[in-house]
Amino acid sequence: MKAPIFPLGSIVLPGGRIPLQLFEPRYIDMLARCLKDDQGFVISLLRDGAETGRVASFCEIGTYVRIIDFQQLDNGLLGITVEGEAKVAIAQSWQQSDGLNLGEVALLPEEACENVPAAFHELPSVLRALFQHPVIDGLGMRVDYGDARDVSWRLTELLPLDMKEKQSLLEMQDPLARLERLQGLLEALDEG
Repeated sequence: MKAPIFPLGSIVLPGGRIPLQLFEPRYIDMLARCLKDDQGFVISLLRDGAETGRVASFCEIGTYVRIIDFQQLDNGLLGITVEGEAKVAIAQSWQQSDGLNLGEVALLPEEACENVPAAFHELPSVLRALFQHPVIDGLGMRVDYGDARDVSWRLTELLPLDMKEKQSLLEMQDPLARLERLQGLLEALDEG
């Protein structure tokens, strides 16, 4: 399918939510088209360039998101909240004359539903603690703390990790392998 691409300095995974502020005409037009056509867009991690620049390269694996809320913010900008639906691969991309990136995207296979193994019993507790933060709580995300996908996706989004590491975790298709990597990263954070 063809979809707009929003290069961003952060990631979102299926079921995750992220608030965005829109002020560039290309993205306000994109928002209007997405709402009119009842379609979403792809958030892809910015590799080079700036979020507001016209020249930017972005990762080939991203997340198809849908707009779940929008409002005028106190600063005069348009605020939206999007929710991740599915991971996608960007097969090819191009830029319109207004600077909006578009791409041919394909849905990646859905990850297997797995229970969180006993070896990773601390990870749901870490996630519960993160969800106590008012900003995260305010996003209204639902989490199944027994589902390895949910736990690994939310930890990938919320832990203070390097963005390249987060992208690598996003690209993994095995939730148990992602949990194992996250546990190792948390242990390294504790030691550091």
